[in-house]
Amino acid sequence: MDKQDKVLIFDTTLRDGEQAPGASMNEKEKLEIAYALERMGVDIIEAGFPVISKGDFNSVKNVAKHIKGSIVCGLARSIKEDIDAAYEAVKIAKQNRIHVFLATSKIHLQFKFKKSQDEILQMAVDAVKYARNKIADIEFSPEDASRTDKDFLYRILEAVINAGATTLNIPDTVGYSVPLEYGQLITDIKNNVPNIHEAVISVHCHDDLGVAVANSLAAIRNGARQVECTINGIGERAGNASMEEIVMALKTRGDFYGCTTGIHTQEICRVSRLVSKLTGFVVAPNKAVVGANAFRHEAGIHQDGVLKERSTYEIMRPEDVGFMETGLVLGKHSGRHAFKVRLKSLGIELTEPELEKAFARFKNVADKKKQVFEEDLLAIVEDEFKLVKRVWTLVSLVTKSGTSMKPNVEVVLESKGKTFRSHSSGDGPVDACYKAIDKVVKTKGELLDYSIQSVTRGKDALGEVTVKVKFKNKNVIAHGASTDILEASAKAYVNAVNKVVSSDLKD
Repeated sequence: MDKQDKVLIFDTTLRDGEQAPGASMNEKEKLEIAYALERMGVDIIEAGFPVISKGDFNSVKNVAKHIKGSIVCGLARSIKEDIDAAYEAVKIAKQNRIHVFLATSKIHLQFKFKKSQDEILQMAVDAVKYARNKIADIEFSPEDASRTDKDFLYRILEAVINAGATTLNIPDTVGYSVPLEYGQLITDIKNNVPNIHEAVISVHCHDDLGVAVANSLAAIRNGARQVECTINGIGERAGNASMEEIVMALKTRGDFYGCTTGIHTQEICRVSRLVSKLTGFVVAPNKAVVGANAFRHEAGIHQDGVLKERSTYEIMRPEDVGFMETGLVLGKHSGRHAFKVRLKSLGIELTEPELEKAFARFKNVADKKKQVFEEDLLAIVEDEFKLVKRVWTLVSLVTKSGTSMKPNVEVVLESKGKTFRSHSSGDGPVDACYKAIDKVVKTKGELLDYSIQSVTRGKDALGEVTVKVKFKNKNVIAHGASTDILEASAKAYVNAVNKVVSSDLKD
């Protein structure tokens, strides 16, 4: 087969993905995801929209400071203030880009801008020239391109290339287009923009009609060589095109698309889990590529076929995306060295003090579980080493509850070497536990969302609790894991308290 073209992967999890309601992340969490994307081989990381807030500016700047292997990009409207903020945030990066956008569809011109096509074209040209004087790598997006008059779209694309744009993004901003139409749009752009060969064509598709990935693949088939996407497809409204689905479609069907990416696909499941954990968005079991059922077979005919030859019913190998089989890896008799080696194989490097703490926690879990799986190890490490200062630590809790009595919980918390004890009753043991914690920390949180899922199978599985809590004007997402679901619930709530307290201390 001839050498395949490379498709650049532009990940916007930290920008468009974070715009999904409830998906806000703090600065440290964003950096952890950025590191994971860099390890995965992402070409461009869109780290945020610097002008919108001081927090977003600092997050983009922090990513730009630490990421070396990927281009770090900041988003900006076509106004000087935005471009200046984007430049200041990404200028420290080893490789940087400014992404300038401006709406071009008739509906946006008429109702949002109340400007003519010529005025919009001039705004775009001026913005690109201004940005190009600061950074050489400039991307331009005509927002709502899929609903823009084609002749005007060709004109503005030609003009911004002449002004210095090196990448042209053709966004299906509201998820209106369909694959045949969208693929044809890319072909029409190639045939009608005379200087199109001087820029990379990029695509950015939303999933309002459930065809974001299909649209992106149709565009690649017709000549696009950069695709903008997010981990797990998170994003505004129905979300964005899912990176893992696009990457694995190109890898699995290289014979059809003739394209490849630089993504280390074995990292896919780990990054998917990380994004899910930090945003609180649970991945559906039937989600393509990364869902829990993606490589499970229950039908007898399928099981028989897979046992004889996996390719009968699997078009991808689980190991190609880092999918973890639930096989026994460690037990209560396992030593520290085996524990360290297993963590390293999962991509987890700990300092000696951290290893001691994690090993002690592992031994505690191993005493309660007959089998300790890879997923359990990840949950232990993630629960033990939070990305936030531990102001409060759960020491113990005792609960009394039953069908004919009101639940009562006593909690013991530790902070700065001192222990604090409190008890409370509630509508249920979790409610009572949270009220008792509120008494100790002298704050009151409003529980907006609570979910629990088993990390692995079996009645002794670790339970992982995710909570979304509102403290005054701050919403935080936190997690806790334990074989005891009430303990996991308490840990999650204490971690939520730590997040908001640490933020207040920093402020």
